[in-house]
Amino acid sequence: MPLDPQVVAYRAARAAAGTPPLYSRTLAEARAADLAAIRAGGGDVEPVHEVRDTHLPGPAGDIPIRVHRPAGDGPMPTLLYFFGGGWTLGSVDTADGICRRLANATPCQVVTVGYRLAPEHPFPAAVHDCHAATAWIAAHAAEFGADPQRLVVGGDSAGGNLAAAVTLLARTGGPRLAGQLLVYPNTDQRADRTPATDEDPMLFNRHSVAWYRGHYLPDPADETDPLASPLLADDLSGLPPALVVTAEYDPLREEGERYAQRLREAGVPARTSRYDGMIHGFFAMPGVFDAGRRAQDEAAAFLRERFARPDPADTGGRSGATVAGGPADG
Repeated sequence: MPLDPQVVAYRAARAAAGTPPLYSRTLAEARAADLAAIRAGGGDVEPVHEVRDTHLPGPAGDIPIRVHRPAGDGPMPTLLYFFGGGWTLGSVDTADGICRRLANATPCQVVTVGYRLAPEHPFPAAVHDCHAATAWIAAHAAEFGADPQRLVVGGDSAGGNLAAAVTLLARTGGPRLAGQLLVYPNTDQRADRTPATDEDPMLFNRHSVAWYRGHYLPDPADETDPLASPLLADDLSGLPPALVVTAEYDPLREEGERYAQRLREAGVPARTSRYDGMIHGFFAMPGVFDAGRRAQDEAAAFLRERFARPDPADTGGRSGATVAGGPADG
């Protein structure tokens, strides 16, 4: 289908303002612009019963985290959320709106992980930070009021890539995970796999993908490492059930959907939900795109489903569904 009318209006506003692509800016400028754009597009800031910043030990020093906790006593199911930004931009602040809404809508505790960024800390620093944080929360669940039997990892874009990589590490080294929420994830870092026709400078395009990849993977040999490209892992069996959200006009759409298909072929319950007419980044911008709010609602429903089934081997009855256009159109 054509671009959603809200995307058309968004693109026109960016063109009228002469907004330069992030990949044309300095790193400092891009980081500031990314945070400003997400705050502008995130809609109203939802209050959460408790939000606190703290830290936990990581492989190269303390890892900052932000804990969003809805009202309630006792151990809570917990989502470990990894923010997007091409492993180069982003922070616990850029994911704050998403995490507030998921904490309230599920409800569950959400812990945002402030992993190290490239190019200062290239691959695999972010992967190991995210896995270390997940393992620490599981091992110190009582300290964080978490239920260690109900842990899910998730993230958008680069964060979805990191969540998928963490499941690969956790499969052999723990902890046990109840699910994975992957929102338009990078799954194949090979440079020749990005659609060559994706050129629109007003939207996330193949140049954006290459710019982020260059920061995160300065050694091209790392492009085929499964922790960078989960799609290339030899074996995806035994991973936790997944929801993979994609956008029709996103250069990452095909690789995200191929990953969900490979999970299903390996016997992993995996549902794909494509939002027709949408673009990369819509999930983080519910104040601009109605589909962003619908997708966050779908993510919360998936989390409720997984937290109700703490055993990842419980496949439930919706393991192979593919929804085109998102749940509102399915």
